[in-house]
Amino acid sequence: MPEWIIRLMETPEEMEAVQDLQRLVWPGSETEVVPAHALLAVVHNGGLLLGAFVCAAPARHEKLIGAAWGFPGFYSTPDGPRLKHCSHILGVHPEWRDAGLGFSLKRAQWQMVRHQGLDLITWTYDPLLSRNAHLNIARLGAVCNTYRRSEYGDMSDALNAGLPSDRFQVDWWVNTRRVERRLSRSQRPVLGLDHFLTADVSLCAAIPDPSGWPRPPEVISVLSGRLLLVEIPVDFLALKEADLALARAWRFYARAVFETAFLAGYLVTEFIFDKTGRRPRSFYVLTHGESTLDACE
Repeated sequence: MPEWIIRLMETPEEMEAVQDLQRLVWPGSETEVVPAHALLAVVHNGGLLLGAFVCAAPARHEKLIGAAWGFPGFYSTPDGPRLKHCSHILGVHPEWRDAGLGFSLKRAQWQMVRHQGLDLITWTYDPLLSRNAHLNIARLGAVCNTYRRSEYGDMSDALNAGLPSDRFQVDWWVNTRRVERRLSRSQRPVLGLDHFLTADVSLCAAIPDPSGWPRPPEVISVLSGRLLLVEIPVDFLALKEADLALARAWRFYARAVFETAFLAGYLVTEFIFDKTGRRPRSFYVLTHGESTLDACE
């Protein structure tokens, strides 16, 4: 059993706690915090705010350690607009990272949105963050073929300052077999880099550097295989702190390679960590020409 409980949040006092959590997760800029009154207005008008709590000593009061917040929106289809759920915040207290809490919050969100009768959840994240990519693509089964340049304009919090706020917009098709399998209790086989290199694949690999930080390729490889592997830094935030100019080079390389791939018909379907070599490496797997989501398993 998990060490936390997850439930809906609906009161002004709970919104204040979510404000405080945001300050811990995205420190450095009060302007990036969604205020309590906006959180509450959304919750009272069709949105969902899920909180994860533990009992804190000595008074055994509840302590908020994670939250997921989103609201209804629309996406376009050939038959006109359809309703979806737009997930805007997924925050985990720094002391609870890598404990599986983000996955649990998203699973609870999945259950609630399906109960509302919707089939799609979308959200954005920085495509250069390996931790987020592993959760969103590998564990949850979201897919992506949308790259948004400078989605939020200039951001001043500690995680985003100094770089264009480029984002992936991912699609989480909540009623597909792909997603149901990823969220099941059974253990899913982990496929390594060697598995994909045996296929018809194009490889966009990083350039090792004596500094210890990988450098982006100077040119984009010819994208011709059924599969495309795109390498990103294992720890982009540490790289950014050490060398902002290199982080900017990675941002503009990622923008170019993913926009080119999406325009050519590729879809992000998997994310892998490779630990077989002298250094760990991170790769997106993109599949070309998939006709159904269930085939991307």
